[in-house]
Amino acid sequence: MKNAKTTAAIAAIAMAAIASAAGAGNAPAKPMEKCYGVSKAGKNDCKAGPGTSCAGSSTRDYQGNAWTLVPKGTCLTIKTPKGHGTLVPQA
Repeated sequence: MKNAKTTAAIAAIAMAAIASAAGAGNAPAKPMEKCYGVSKAGKNDCKAGPGTSCAGSSTRDYQGNAWTLVPKGTCLTIKTPKGHGTLVPQA
């Protein structure tokens, strides 16, 4: 009897987790945009210029040709010690 209750409880938890995950997958994705010059070294999302491959490859803070995805419409308001974020790569 104890084993059946444990199995039933595990099954109920698993079903709740599946239902929760399914609901999360239906949520509309927020629009995002690439924002250059706002990433800390090694924290960019992808492509950090010549000689780099992808995510985490920027070599310095606020590297102008490294981007991070941010909520659409917020990039130009992000302030760094080197200025604001930009929608195009900088040298």
